[in-house]
Amino acid sequence: MANAIVAENQLEGTLDWQITRFLFEYPESTMGLPLTRGLRSPAIEGFASATSVYPGESIDFKVSMNPAGSYTIDIYRMGFYGGKGGRHYAEFDALEGKPQPLPRESVERLRECQWETAVSYVIPEDWPSGVYLAKLSRELPQPAQSYIIFVVKRRGPADIIVQVSDLTWQAYNKWPGVNSLYDDGSPYLWYQGPNVRVGFDRPYAKYPQVVDAPLSCGSGEFLLWEYPLAYWLESEGYDVAYYSNLDLHTDADLAEKCRVFISIGHDEYWTRQMYNHASGARDAGVSLLFLSGNAMYHEIKTYGGRFRSFARDRRFTDEHELMGSSTFGPGYGDWTVTKPDHWLFEGTGMKQGDRIPGLVGWEYHGTPFKEVDGLEIVAESELAVWPPFEEAEATKHEPGRHSAVIYPGPKGNWVFNAGTIWWAEGLSCPPGHIPAMGTFGRPQGVDARVQMITRNLLDKCLSTR
Repeated sequence: MANAIVAENQLEGTLDWQITRFLFEYPESTMGLPLTRGLRSPAIEGFASATSVYPGESIDFKVSMNPAGSYTIDIYRMGFYGGKGGRHYAEFDALEGKPQPLPRESVERLRECQWETAVSYVIPEDWPSGVYLAKLSRELPQPAQSYIIFVVKRRGPADIIVQVSDLTWQAYNKWPGVNSLYDDGSPYLWYQGPNVRVGFDRPYAKYPQVVDAPLSCGSGEFLLWEYPLAYWLESEGYDVAYYSNLDLHTDADLAEKCRVFISIGHDEYWTRQMYNHASGARDAGVSLLFLSGNAMYHEIKTYGGRFRSFARDRRFTDEHELMGSSTFGPGYGDWTVTKPDHWLFEGTGMKQGDRIPGLVGWEYHGTPFKEVDGLEIVAESELAVWPPFEEAEATKHEPGRHSAVIYPGPKGNWVFNAGTIWWAEGLSCPPGHIPAMGTFGRPQGVDARVQMITRNLLDKCLSTR
């Protein structure tokens, strides 16, 4: 019997979920904010009151427009839909918008928007789990668009849960100009010290690293690193549901929700609770697939009962005990096979030393490894690393060497670590996706071998529990 995702993707899709115009703020009109560099669009921008909701729950959309005027909100679910990538679910038209106040900056550089609610909406009970984009559009005096992103969860179990990396999106979110975890107000610098906090009560600015993608503004990093996985999984007909990072933080019952849990893309920021819940799920028989890079690099501390803001706390030092390998920063290279006889590579035709060019980047995983029975290194290669690692980073052992690993869980399940942010680039290139490119490397695009390896993984994991 076809699952709900198969049925969903037989419905009519549309390309209209994409924004086609982005009106950014010029530096000379920043009202004292330095270095906006076209990161935000005050012409129209907004955020949601929650990162994720269940059907039947309410979500508020907060929208600011400068100058005031009328606008529309169109809500789309992201999936395959015959190759169009999205399906239209709701429309709110003839809305009147106005400038909302720019919040003052706290001593920790936190900005929390106390904006009026533009639309309060109860998610219908028949909406399927998915990543949803609310497209904001205004026409006068000059056309402009941006996104609001949120997740709809599933109440019942799914074969696969994909976790979006929204803690990481928010950590790098500079809105309104210099207010990410990596900003202390100094121009042109990446600050990595203490006393900086970021929150969810603000729009997502244009993503500021590696790739210039203004037409993804408001969607965090989803359209950059994560959307190709969702598109491919739904094209293949897998039974998949979606989570926010915050859901893994609050939900100790992950083992009751899925058989496979996927970390995708740039999943850098975790809480200790997230780590513990993922470890507990592994021990209960859930397979964990880290189709990601730089995952669990920073442990964060949270503020407020609703988890509305967080700060960098410390570096993870035990991430390899869960993922099987450690997390590193920028590095670029080929994904090179070392165990071609492993069941992972069935049907790929790959031989010892065969390479998937450029698939490793822009951040990666490598040694040291967890000492666990059955852990195998299935791919390994030297990388071009930039910037050069400082001495403190080198203490993590062998920077500049990528490794992909797999080890068996205690109940027939598996933990796999692809070791690269760019794994999903080999799975699909859907409409509206900006292909990855880094400072010193890039993947070549969709690759049948990456698809087959992922298919082998999922089929094996889903057949053992």
